[in-house]
Amino acid sequence: MPSPLDNLCGPGKPLKAELPDANEIAGLLRTGVARLLDARNTSLALESRFDLAYSAAHALCLAALRRIGYRPGNRYIVFQVLPHTLALGPEVWRVLDKCHNTRNLGEYEGLLDVDERLVTDLIVAAQAVADALERR
Repeated sequence: MPSPLDNLCGPGKPLKAELPDANEIAGLLRTGVARLLDARNTSLALESRFDLAYSAAHALCLAALRRIGYRPGNRYIVFQVLPHTLALGPEVWRVLDKCHNTRNLGEYEGLLDVDERLVTDLIVAAQAVADALERR
């Protein structure tokens, strides 16, 4: 029986099967951890902390997907497949979904509306991804 991720591969689908690259994964982990650490720096602007935490979460989720042999066709899919890559539940991916939408509004419409609570929740979610990666 094919895995749920295999079902997302193919023409017009959001994933592509691709052998993992240890150097790529190590780089994603390194940058994800560094950005997550920087996102905790409260002397930075809240928007900067959000950008750092979002980039950290994306890099870590991408590392999880690449580690099991898939490449995403879009940014969002790395968050959607967290139940399959790291067995993380809605308490993590719902935060990342909200932050992805917030990031897109800021990036494409100039409407980056973040508050301390959202940034804190994003940092907690990104840390949950980092912790799950360490356990696997």
